[in-house]
Amino acid sequence: MSWSRVWTDPAHYAVTTTGGWGFDMTGSRRRHVVLAGVLGLAVLLVTACTSEPAAGDAASTKPKSTSSTKPTPPKKPVKLTITPGDKAGGVEPGAPVTIAAGDGTITQAAVVNDTGKPVAGALSPDGVTWQTTEPLGFGKTYTATATGKGTDGKPATVTSVFTTATPRLKADLSMNPLDGQVVGVGQPLAFYFDVAVVNKNAAQQAIQVHTEPPTEGAFYWFNDKEVHWRPREYWKAGTKITVNAAIFGHDFGNGVYGNDSRTANVTVGDAVVATVDGGTHQMTVTVNGAVARTIPISMGKPGHETPYGTYVVMSEHTNYTMDSGTYGVPADSPAGYRTTVAVATRMSNSGIFYHSAPWSVGDQGHRNVSHGCINMTTEAAAWLQSISNKGDVIVVQNSGGPALEPWDGLGDWQIPWDQWFAGGKK
Repeated sequence: MSWSRVWTDPAHYAVTTTGGWGFDMTGSRRRHVVLAGVLGLAVLLVTACTSEPAAGDAASTKPKSTSSTKPTPPKKPVKLTITPGDKAGGVEPGAPVTIAAGDGTITQAAVVNDTGKPVAGALSPDGVTWQTTEPLGFGKTYTATATGKGTDGKPATVTSVFTTATPRLKADLSMNPLDGQVVGVGQPLAFYFDVAVVNKNAAQQAIQVHTEPPTEGAFYWFNDKEVHWRPREYWKAGTKITVNAAIFGHDFGNGVYGNDSRTANVTVGDAVVATVDGGTHQMTVTVNGAVARTIPISMGKPGHETPYGTYVVMSEHTNYTMDSGTYGVPADSPAGYRTTVAVATRMSNSGIFYHSAPWSVGDQGHRNVSHGCINMTTEAAAWLQSISNKGDVIVVQNSGGPALEPWDGLGDWQIPWDQWFAGGKK
C-alpha cells in the first residue's frame, strides 16, 4: 500500500519549473475565413432557388467530400516538481522524496546528503515519477536535483535543498507475534511503543498488515503505547500474515518520531479451539472444527471463580512454578501457594493458566477446587500443549466468575467488533 501526505507548511510546497506558449491568427487568415463563410452562404441560396437538375447535371450537384486534420498538440516545456520543496524544514525522514514530471519525462534525478552520499531511488517505468527507496536520516540537510525533457524537446533542471526533523524522542517498537512463528486462529497482532504516541493515525499508517487470503481487520488502541490489529472473525487456518511496521522517521506528534522499523512473517496453524464448561466440568477440544478430545477439568472454587470469556493462549511452559505472589497473594499466607507443575500454559496476565494438577484428579470432571486456573491431568495438559500454538482459543463459560477484562493478557475477543472497529482510545 502507499500513503499520501498533505504538507500544511508553506515551506513544504513543491518546487516547480514551468513555461508555456500560444499563437494567434493573422489578419489574412481571418479574412480567408470570412470569405469562405460568404461563399458558403451563396451556395446555399443558389441551391434553394433552383429546380431539380436534369439527369445529366446530377453529378455536378453531389456534395463534395471534405477532410479535416486533427491539430497537433502544442509542444510544451517540462514541468518538474520536487517534494519536499526548497528550504523546507522539519521534513519526516521516513517520507519519500518525490520528483514528478508534467508534459515530459525525467532524464536524471538524484538526492544527496550534506556529505555528498547519494540516497537510493527508482524511476517509474513511464519516466514521469522518481522516488527515494530508502529512508533519510534525522537532522540532516539534503539536496534533490532533477532534470527532464519536455514535449518541446528542451531540457530543464530544478533543485530543492531541505532539512529533516530532529526528534525530541525516538519511539521504539516491540511486536507479538515475532517473525517465523506459527500462531493460533485467535492471535491478535500486538504492537508496544516505549513512548506515548499522540498521532495515532500516523502510527497506524506506518504499520502495514498484508494477509493471504485477504482478511478484514482493524486497529484498536488500549492506551497511548499499545495498539492491536485483529481480524473481524478468527483467522482462517493456513493464513499467511506479513507485518511491515515501517515506523522509522515518521512523526507521531509532540516531537516523537518512530525509530527502528520491524517486520514479521507469520503463519496461522490449525484452528484449535477449547471450550471449558464450569457446569459440566469438561473441556471440549476441536481441531479444524472436529472434536478431538473431551478432558475432565476443575476450575476456580467459590471465591476464586475463573473469569469467563474468550482467552488466547499467550505462552507455554514446562516445569513451571505457580506462585500466588504474582497476583498479589503472598505465597506464605493462608491462601497462598508456590507449586511447580510439569505443564502450564498461560491464558492471562492475571495468572490464569491451564496446567497439570495431579493433586486434584479426583475432583476433575466433578467440582471446581482451584484458585482460578483450569486443572487437568498431566497427560491431558501435555497432549493439549503438544497440538497447540500461542494464539489458540480457549472459551470459558458457566464459571460463575466475572467477565475476562479485554486488557488482561490478550482478551481482544472480549470487545465486540463494532466497538473494536471504532479504534479504542484514539
